[in-house]
Amino acid sequence: MSQPRRIPRRRAWTALTLPALICALAACSTAPAADGGTDAAGPAREVSPTPTGPPGTLFDDFDYTGADDPSFAANGWEIRTSGGGPGIKGTWSTEGAAFPADPTAEGGKVLRLRSSTDGTAQGTTQVEVQTTSRNFFTGTFAARVHFSDEPTSGRDGDHVVQTFFPISSSGSSENYSELDFEYLPNGGWGSVGPRLDTVSWYKADPPDRVHDTLKQHLEGWHTLMITAMDGKVTYSLDGKKVFTSSGKYVPRDQMDIHFSNWFIDLPFTGGPRTWDMKVDWVYHKADETVSQADVQKAVDGFRSSGTDYVDTVPKP
Repeated sequence: MSQPRRIPRRRAWTALTLPALICALAACSTAPAADGGTDAAGPAREVSPTPTGPPGTLFDDFDYTGADDPSFAANGWEIRTSGGGPGIKGTWSTEGAAFPADPTAEGGKVLRLRSSTDGTAQGTTQVEVQTTSRNFFTGTFAARVHFSDEPTSGRDGDHVVQTFFPISSSGSSENYSELDFEYLPNGGWGSVGPRLDTVSWYKADPPDRVHDTLKQHLEGWHTLMITAMDGKVTYSLDGKKVFTSSGKYVPRDQMDIHFSNWFIDLPFTGGPRTWDMKVDWVYHKADETVSQADVQKAVDGFRSSGTDYVDTVPKP
């Protein structure tokens, strides 16, 4: 079970290199990267105003040409480059975020979070993608996520953590809030994997949280849902409830939504390896409990109408 994330806030454009920032401001196109990091679908789309849609709703199909697509930042996303925990210090990088085509995704493309290591801190990169608006509180959070039981390349055995979580902006906040799905295919912190931890936090320091663990192989696509309503938090996996917290272990502050793929430690050297986590879509409905069936119905409705992105959640 992880340590709390102490993440300094950064404006979205700080995730871009200077050339990419200039390109984004000019709404220019980006050539496909040789390693597939930028999708070859064509030039970056022009930034458009936030589309209309059902009230209190966030939906994103992650239909971007790359991390330097102007719409990515305009739609309220950034790639973490700051320090802080958890994982290997000083290794958060923009390199691992990409939006390749994927025939197994419902929408045909994914947000891919690729972390890599050779067993040394110098040879390690971790990746985290997060919203920047800090305007999510109660309601339903959902995402279709692909977990990996084995590395995409290289030797198995790393203590990798693949996560989906809403979290408040400061670890020192009196109203600290964090709700975690964490998949550890090889375990970690002395535990044996595979395991899916669901964790509700009250305080980051000293750590005060409650959790549950599902010991099961979860290679493949899954719908993860967190419902925070009426004084309790319910975690569901593919429509089945796996954990509920209540009392003080509920959100008390506005949160951002994060996806992260990171290493607990570096248990061995001996060659490079890469780990992939993929996200098909993310959905949030403010102040409402929504079933998995109705979440999927809403997602299907957006896709059938050609809608890739909606954000009508009230701003703080």
